[in-house]
Order: sequence, then structure tokens, then C-alpha cells
Amino acid sequence: MKEISSAEEMHNLGAKIGAQLIAGDLILLNGDLGAGKTVLVQGIAQSLEIEGVTSPTFVISKSYKGVLPLIHVDVYRLLDSGKAALFLDDLDLDSDRENSVTVIEWGGAESARLSDQRLEITIDRSDEIRKVSFNCVGERWAGFSA
Repeated sequence: MKEISSAEEMHNLGAKIGAQLIAGDLILLNGDLGAGKTVLVQGIAQSLEIEGVTSPTFVISKSYKGVLPLIHVDVYRLLDSGKAALFLDDLDLDSDRENSVTVIEWGGAESARLSDQRLEITIDRSDEIRKVSFNCVGERWAGFSA
């Protein structure tokens, strides 16, 4: 677990994670609104030489070109529908995922089924210091360190 006390530290953590990514990687991010999920993604994007990353809350999914392409998805609005898995399938993420890094904010069970090799990150902002925990799923993430 990492303790993060500023947006800059969250961004730097994302950059450190991003430097370890390869094509096909799936990252699921969870945490309350305002926890720092998008800031973490911006750090990941920076390490992939991508600028201008914003939250895809209203468009659901955005793709960016970089050293590795980044697919940034926010399923928050899909969760209220009760059909998040169905709508996630409609995004057709599988067609681009093998050549990209995919980061899904609010990535729960419906997102986890996309790969048995994934990094699950949870950000707890219950106090001033955010606590970031990692669940490494699959052989790809064995030995991961942030």
C-alpha cells in the first residue's frame, strides 16, 4: 500500500506505474469521486508520452496515441444502468486492447472479466492521506512494485 498526500504524488505514482506497462495491459481503478483516479491516469499517460488526458465520464471512453496507445474508460455512468457489462461490450474494447494499455475507472466485476491478467488499484480517500492499494491478478503482474 502507498500513502499519497498530494495530487503531485498521485501523478508521480501514475508515471511510475506507466513506465512498467506493456501492450495489452489492463488496469482497473476504483475509489470514490475525487479520489484521484484521473490524476493517476494522467501520470500513466505522461510516461506513455501522452498529453491532455481528461476524465471520460461523459463520453465513457477516450483513446490516445502515444509510445503505447492508451484507452481510458470511465464506467461510472454505466453502473447506474444496471447493464454495465452489456454496455461495456458495446464499446468493443477487445479490438484495440491487445496493442494498447487500457485503464478503466470504476472497473468492477464487469470490467475484470476482460482479462485474467490485470492490475486492480483502489484509492481510499477516507482521510487527508489517500491510501492506494494494489491487487495483482495473473502472472503478468507477479513481482509488480509501485
